[in-house]
Amino acid sequence: MLGWLLNLAYLALLAAITPWLVLKSVTQGKYRQGWAEKLWGTVPVRRGDRPCLWLHAVSVGEVLQLRPIVEGLMRQQPDLEFVISVTTSTGYGVACERYPQCRVVYYPLDFTWSVARALDRLRPTAIALVELELWPNFVFAAATRRIPVMLINGRITERSFRGYLRIRPLVQAMLVRLRRLLVQNEVYAARFSRLGAARNRITVTGSIKFDGVQTDRNNPRTCELRQLLGLDGADRVFIAGSTQAPEEQYAIDAWLAVRNDHPDLKLILVPRHKERFEEVARLVTENYKLPLLRRSQLLANADSDLAPPTQLRTPHSALHTPVLLLDTLGELSACWGLADIAFVGGSLTQRGGQNMIEPAAYGAAVLFGPNTWNFKDVVELLLGQEAAVVVHNPSELIEELRQLLADPERGRRRGKRAQALVVNQRGATERTLDLINSTLAETRRTAAERQPRAA
Repeated sequence: MLGWLLNLAYLALLAAITPWLVLKSVTQGKYRQGWAEKLWGTVPVRRGDRPCLWLHAVSVGEVLQLRPIVEGLMRQQPDLEFVISVTTSTGYGVACERYPQCRVVYYPLDFTWSVARALDRLRPTAIALVELELWPNFVFAAATRRIPVMLINGRITERSFRGYLRIRPLVQAMLVRLRRLLVQNEVYAARFSRLGAARNRITVTGSIKFDGVQTDRNNPRTCELRQLLGLDGADRVFIAGSTQAPEEQYAIDAWLAVRNDHPDLKLILVPRHKERFEEVARLVTENYKLPLLRRSQLLANADSDLAPPTQLRTPHSALHTPVLLLDTLGELSACWGLADIAFVGGSLTQRGGQNMIEPAAYGAAVLFGPNTWNFKDVVELLLGQEAAVVVHNPSELIEELRQLLADPERGRRRGKRAQALVVNQRGATERTLDLINSTLAETRRTAAERQPRAA
């Protein structure tokens, strides 16, 4: 009965937002793919009887977090199959690119029929949900089929926690059906416990975000970007990444405010969503009348064997230095390795911040706004070690940029503290892998015990 009540609620919600979905689909090209898999669960049928782990990652950030987990399990269990499910089209594209050896599908919407069909077609041995992606019908359907469900790299913000308290009976009904909850810290563990999870099923593993990040600025992907963009050791680079409107405007204003005194400074903009690439390009060329280089154009030139542009090599002419727009997916992680100064977006808006671990790991001088509740624990660590600075408004962004350029050693010291912090936080991946392997082994033993014995 509960499942069908949820179905009715979901149908009402879907009907209410359908005009918005259609508008976004027509104007921005969003929400066009995967509807058969989402609505009806018609994912490709998995053949054979090899053990299978279903990993669910909502979008690009969670997809990238899975890399050390997938690589570790492939080494430890070569016979294990992987299904990676996503919710967004951008996440789907990145998952297909990064994990060609895995089956990539769209996660079914939480209707009883769609989750049942998807589970029956994929027949996973176990399921691991990344961070906090709990849907009642999915969890209940998996429990009915005796498929263990784990939460890995679990987190729950204060805002989400308050919301879940209002529907605690439903949340508790999900949490008690989870085999394991592998969470990032003790604060999150206490919140899940208060919501009804059994404390003996909660394990604090730390955050795998610290394990999956690159610390070497000379890694192949960063070096490829550096060469393509025509950057050299004399250039200083200011990157505004994972930005939302109007953060690109703030970054451009800050760059313009200092570039006459620092003509070697290069600006790279990386909007959070691909749907805004054109909007940001017009902001640069039409609103500011500035020259622009787009990563997608450089990629096309490289593919056609043309020499990479050299417009960025203009140390004596700030007026003609172009803004670079990274308008490709999945490259921000490598791009942060070019940054001397890194502003992490979604933090001067109401997004709640974006991942600041990656620029910190490269030793960049990290800046972000005050609205970082999605990464509260990471922010507390960075600020506690004086490894990052909060800028509360565009004026403070300009001033901090000016100070870092005037005293480069100050930024290098801050970056070294940030990088050391990231290195010291590592180890969550191995703990997570041990518990996933344990769950898979338990499930196989239980399945073997249920098999009828020969007379």
